[in-house]
Amino acid sequence: MELDVVKAELVLPTHLSFKQVQMYEKYPKGQSRGRHWKHLKQILQAENYQNFPTDEPTYVNIESPPSMHPCKKICDITGYEAPYYDPRTNLRYANADVFKLVRSLPNEYVQRYLALRNAAVVLK
Repeated sequence: MELDVVKAELVLPTHLSFKQVQMYEKYPKGQSRGRHWKHLKQILQAENYQNFPTDEPTYVNIESPPSMHPCKKICDITGYEAPYYDPRTNLRYANADVFKLVRSLPNEYVQRYLALRNAAVVLK
């Protein structure tokens, strides 16, 4: 008795979904490898900035009206956004840990922090 051999073609996907796609499969030779950054000259040529009104702010004309939004208050110690300020030293702080540090600073350090912010005042 002879066994009949069945020939079947097995079709496999090009990559398995759980495996990471290799760069050479994703970008065959000769294709670009991702995002291209444009230089300022290329942006200016593409956007036809010559046709814009001169009073409208663009890349070429950086003059613009002042912002209508209030400026953010930044912590003098950490650089995070600071919702609080110490009335004794006038330093801004972000949380309770920074407040403890602010209160423990000597007066000359407080003056230096205020001078960095152009808010130096003689404290009593």
